[in-house]
Amino acid sequence: MHPAPRALRRAVVAVTVALLATAVGCAPQPEESAKASPSGSTASTACAPGKLATRTSGKLTVATDEPAYEPWFKDDKPANGQGYESAVAYAVAQRLGYDKSAVVWQSVPFNKAFAPGEKTFDFDINQVSISDERKKAVDFSSGYYDVRQAVIALKGTKAARAKSIADLKGLKLGAQVGTTSLDYIDDVVRPTHQAAVYAKNDQAKSALKNGQVDAIVTDLPTAFYITAAEVTDGTIVGQFENRAGTPEQFGLVLDKGSALTSCVTSAVDALRKDGTLARLEQQWLSDAVDAPVLK
Repeated sequence: MHPAPRALRRAVVAVTVALLATAVGCAPQPEESAKASPSGSTASTACAPGKLATRTSGKLTVATDEPAYEPWFKDDKPANGQGYESAVAYAVAQRLGYDKSAVVWQSVPFNKAFAPGEKTFDFDINQVSISDERKKAVDFSSGYYDVRQAVIALKGTKAARAKSIADLKGLKLGAQVGTTSLDYIDDVVRPTHQAAVYAKNDQAKSALKNGQVDAIVTDLPTAFYITAAEVTDGTIVGQFENRAGTPEQFGLVLDKGSALTSCVTSAVDALRKDGTLARLEQQWLSDAVDAPVLK
């Protein structure tokens, strides 16, 4: 058998290469997912303004607890854009491409926001501190507020005269369940009396006014508001240092593995970088000035 002419061999090779290219082009390709991992990896198109894979197309569902306390919200109306967290929520929404009319508010209890299970919101904003334990059940954005915990007592009491953590150990202290405020009582103060635990901050405030506890622990801005407007015979005893030198931060809460995590984080980072968070903090939390540090 004679070898095929050179021109014929070239034609056969060309046809073979073309067929292979066609086969590759028709083969199933790996699907690109817009779903971001908590580490923040996502396709650049996933954060297209106003086009996110939200719970309701074209809308951004934001959750918080009820009642919505000051100074984080104003007049218990999250949708009015007043108060630090309401203002932050709308600033994040705008960064994501959603105007105020596209934001839908939803009421979700504090502890339920970061409990395991699928969420009904796109993100929750409710003074939820970022922690490794909570990250097992939900995603967090980067922090939108650096916070310290503070102790409130009634004026003229032994608790009000406390100057150190040691002075707090023999007191009856209280805080809302599931909060880092309660963690600071249990892990930092380690009082001789078991901490009193309340479902809501309102209950903790009532217990303080009624003398059922000597002092309560809340975040510092809330402590300033409570003593200025709600428990006017109360005083801020002092604030705790951040543990291990790491600032405690509030973060937006998202469903575990949410496709929105990286986009929301990018929005928060941008608001911090351009000074928006600092401006809103000055506007709504300016009363939260320095308090004595308890050591």
